[in-house]
Amino acid sequence: MKLTELFLEELEREAGGTRRALERVPEGKYDWKPHPKSMAFGYLAELVAALPSWSVFTIEQDELDLATYKKPSWRTAKELVRGHDEGVAAARKALQNTSDEHLMKPWRLLVAGKQVMEPTPRYIVLRDSVFNHLAHHRGQLTVYLRLLEVAVPAIYGPSADEGRF
Repeated sequence: MKLTELFLEELEREAGGTRRALERVPEGKYDWKPHPKSMAFGYLAELVAALPSWSVFTIEQDELDLATYKKPSWRTAKELVRGHDEGVAAARKALQNTSDEHLMKPWRLLVAGKQVMEPTPRYIVLRDSVFNHLAHHRGQLTVYLRLLEVAVPAIYGPSADEGRF
């Protein structure tokens, strides 16, 4: 199996569960945090919605400087879902138009011109900084939903709210 095929399958598998979680983000809770050290709920939801689109940066650019990254500003579940769907479509297109050879080429992350991630093959960045990162933050998002008494969607299997045995 080609890397591009593997990542396309991963994108499709993760997109549905992420979308279902984003659909449940309640309005009026953007600044809510379960703990002072936690991310604000709205910021976390925007990150989860945007992460699939980071595949495009990884594939089409040699680097990304977070100082120039324009963070999305999505305040409603509808905006989060739309942003996520657009990001998934863009990621799908980028993955379909690249090659395994290109995914072996290095990519790097900067903050204000300072390198914060050593040049790393793109396929590793996709795995670690896009897909694994998405699963991690989506998990946080589902905990936030639970704490706010919002039904948690089934993602990798049943949740306490959906599809119990």
